[in-house]
Amino acid sequence: MRTLVKLSWVEMKLFIREPITVIFTLALPVIFLFVMGGVFGNEADTSDNGMIVFRGVGPLDYYIPAYFALVMMAIGTVALPVHLAGYRERGVLRRLRASSISVWSVLGSQLVVSFVIAVVGSILILICGILAYSPHMPKEVGLLIPAFLLGLVCFTAFGFFLGAVLPSTRAAQGLGLILFFVMMILGGAGPPPEVLTGAMDIVGQITPLRHVIIILQDPYLGFGWNQNASLTVAGVTVVATALAAKFFRWE
Repeated sequence: MRTLVKLSWVEMKLFIREPITVIFTLALPVIFLFVMGGVFGNEADTSDNGMIVFRGVGPLDYYIPAYFALVMMAIGTVALPVHLAGYRERGVLRRLRASSISVWSVLGSQLVVSFVIAVVGSILILICGILAYSPHMPKEVGLLIPAFLLGLVCFTAFGFFLGAVLPSTRAAQGLGLILFFVMMILGGAGPPPEVLTGAMDIVGQITPLRHVIIILQDPYLGFGWNQNASLTVAGVTVVATALAAKFFRWE
């Protein structure tokens, strides 16, 4: 436990020193929140043809829990893969393997840091949203907490998988940024999913982000627990974890 605490503290300091991860996990979601708030406001409305958008709630009530998921996705597509690939590239993982530090302490410290960053980023989004747009507060906190933990574990496992298979920091940055923006735009954190058509909607439905957003939005908005979406997120978590364990390389 002492080793895990020390590693987590070191990893937290290393995280703060990486501009790209700080920008994508803490700054960009807040910027996107203000952009969407400036465009849509927070008045529940329908489109011109009568289509219900934003699940029938105010746009900011929709986007705040969606951007909780965006923080998690930034951790899983940008922060973790770049960090782990960089460790392998510089021989850090090899040296850790040769020491008395277990792999569970190494990966556990990454999970702890991911949890702290996800909580800080989500609180920052909520505070900025409250100050600027006066959205509704979460309605079912008792369900929102396990949904938050499930979504975080899902994207952390996804990040471990990418970090395991990508050979270099450059590759992790390139693929991670592509995945981040594609999932953001099509997964429900950009345009409302109701306006996506054809292939865009199909791609959006198969992204993990779409389902993590749903399991966060439902308790936040008072819709209860979404069993189908939670099973999908749990399935992605199991598959990503298994693939990460299979393909993980120390050097």
